[in-house]
Amino acid sequence: MRRHGLEVADIFHRHGAAWRKANAGYLSLGQLQVMSAIENCRSAGLGGHVERCEECGHSRIAYNSCRNRHCPKCQGAAARDWLAAREADLLPVGYFHLVFTLPAEIAPIAYQNKGVVYDLLFRAAAETLITIAADPKHLGARVGATAVLHSWGSAMTHHPHIHMIVPGGGISPDGSRWVSCRPGFLLPVRVLSRLFRRLFLAGLADAHTAGRLAFFGEIEGLRCRNAFIARLAPLRGKNWFVYAKPPFAGPEAVLAYLARYTHRVAISNSRLIALDQRGVTFRYKDYRRNGQARYRTMTLATDEFIRRFLLHVLPKGFHRIRHYGMLASAAAKTNIARARELIAMPVPLTNRPEEHHHANPAASLAADHRPPCPCCGGRMIIVETFERCGTPRAPPPSDVGVRRATP
Repeated sequence: MRRHGLEVADIFHRHGAAWRKANAGYLSLGQLQVMSAIENCRSAGLGGHVERCEECGHSRIAYNSCRNRHCPKCQGAAARDWLAAREADLLPVGYFHLVFTLPAEIAPIAYQNKGVVYDLLFRAAAETLITIAADPKHLGARVGATAVLHSWGSAMTHHPHIHMIVPGGGISPDGSRWVSCRPGFLLPVRVLSRLFRRLFLAGLADAHTAGRLAFFGEIEGLRCRNAFIARLAPLRGKNWFVYAKPPFAGPEAVLAYLARYTHRVAISNSRLIALDQRGVTFRYKDYRRNGQARYRTMTLATDEFIRRFLLHVLPKGFHRIRHYGMLASAAAKTNIARARELIAMPVPLTNRPEEHHHANPAASLAADHRPPCPCCGGRMIIVETFERCGTPRAPPPSDVGVRRATP
């Protein structure tokens, strides 16, 4: 299948081997695996299949995807499947977008302790939201949230933060009514910021006491308890960044936002402009500027581009999308049904998409992400498969019969 434009895979193909050699001994197994996956994605190295159009007989070779969550090419299909399930969970209320950001002083500690610190970031942000929302002085209700971790800024620098999508209201403590927030206002960000700061710093201090943090290189001295406490002390008086954006304009806007954010990687292929002797040129947003001046280009030396990309490789098994409060997985279905009842919304008669995905032909078709036939737009079916590093018997011409395999 043909493609156009520069890709992260092209950068790894041309410079990855030299970069790995120059940085031998400093890369984690996870980073090496991500590079390998991206380099082999949709190539003969992962095997593939031959597709044929049911209508006109046009055939093409399609190579398998690596399905690595850090691969820019593999996230579109994953996002569509995830969104199909989330659409059934939307409530007929306004939704808010909150952002909880760690101060720059924490970033080096977070990078060397991703599993511990990112998990703490999730827990502190979620507990902050749920605690303040439950306070009768504010909303006085049990709320829910979908939280997504991003560890990068637009220029791929290390900038850990949590995006939260929150319905504009919640279920009363006794479960008898839906409590709506004020129009255009969910919770006071200054109150959220202070509690978030206190919870995160307390959790980080506890992790240090328990010996769960590691320190190397320039911050090796933080192994000492006194040095660690001194490092955190100024942060107790600093204003931590918690941002509340205006509410979304309807459920469609919520889904559009989620489609952009939930399965995003450090940089998408569409932002890449050039790879030449100067390095890698790409588009980014400078949030210190307004209007069109915000949209800029940057050129990084190739080794620095690769280094920044790999800053954002997550620990194996780490969940970067999580649900909290009334949307927590264990009781989400019951809570959503109750919320709909309280808001006086008719409960859908159909099951949730993930429950009938395999039984419903329409759902199966929706999850078929094979592009249509380029000649007539017909449905492409698989007629032959081949293993890793293998080759198909041929990319059969449309006028030659091919023994049909089960799709």
